[in-house]
Amino acid sequence: MAASINNGSSGYDRTAEMKKFDDTKMGVKGLSDAGVTSIPDFFIQPPEILADLKSKATDMIDVPVIDLSLINSPPHRSKLVQQVKEAAKTWGFFQVINHGIPISVIDDTIAAIKDFHSQPYEVKSKYYNREEGRGVMYASNNDLYRTKAAQWIDTLQAWMGPEPPAPEEIPEACRKEVIAWDVYGSKVAENLMELFSEGLGLEAGKFKELTFLEKKALVAHCYPPCPQPDLTVGIASHTDPALLTVLLQNHISGLQVKHDNTWVNIKPLRGALVINIGDLLQIISNGEFNSVQHRVLANSSKEDRISVVMFFNINKWKGDDNHYGPLPELLSPENPPIYRNFTIQEFVENFYGKGIDSKSLIQKIKI
Repeated sequence: MAASINNGSSGYDRTAEMKKFDDTKMGVKGLSDAGVTSIPDFFIQPPEILADLKSKATDMIDVPVIDLSLINSPPHRSKLVQQVKEAAKTWGFFQVINHGIPISVIDDTIAAIKDFHSQPYEVKSKYYNREEGRGVMYASNNDLYRTKAAQWIDTLQAWMGPEPPAPEEIPEACRKEVIAWDVYGSKVAENLMELFSEGLGLEAGKFKELTFLEKKALVAHCYPPCPQPDLTVGIASHTDPALLTVLLQNHISGLQVKHDNTWVNIKPLRGALVINIGDLLQIISNGEFNSVQHRVLANSSKEDRISVVMFFNINKWKGDDNHYGPLPELLSPENPPIYRNFTIQEFVENFYGKGIDSKSLIQKIKI
């Protein structure tokens, strides 16, 4: 199929073409491995996105890198709390090193996810489905039928809490590594949520008490080489709806974050984890922490880009009315709420009712 922006005048049926692609269950990895030289039309981004892609990102500044090695040392912990708080407020993104996860575990996890995505179609296609929000799901473009243009990405997703899948539901190629990474990634998230809690003037265990780490999804992305990376994206610009995101990536670059209205490349650091604030944490902190736009470019290299993301969410919503909003402990006459309370139904409908985009929930509930 020719890669040209189609205005529909030639009888091009976008929905039919997407379904045809989806029904193959081969994903964009299948297209890439087949050696396609042009991308299907429905992957071509709208003109405004293409124009933004042409604005060159900067390498002149870097997201903060925070060393967690002294997290349990009382003399150093207060300094660490301030570093994390400042990064969450000014950037919404940072990388952590010396987080306690062995480099062998990191390498094994990336290799296992790459192995899954590199399996023959006949093996991995049996996991292909679009049942979002529970269990194990493998698909290309989770929001394929809700978005203006598809993205050059395949994803394996497993909901690891509060009710993890049975081990046999996880693909054998990465089963052991996914189960192990859930434990390791969750420990890093717990440590960080303690630092965030202290940074807000709360007890270290406050967020854990509020079940802020119990609902979690492990999402393993593959961004295969794209023949026309200037016409599409790996993931469109968006903010994460969750509380906190912990991301592991291989050495292939592509992740960008928007800082002071400029796109900044996040350079992969061997052994480091990328941490970012989600919309829920911005709301709960009453704007003290910042959920920012980020995106992933389509892969222009000759090797698959692999990332393993863990999203952490609230499990039990507060009170009989099932609402959440800024924590009351953070509010005062001098610091009134800037967001209204909202329900889990609003949250879910906002996420699953559209494609990946910017912080629409925050915009909707801002007072």
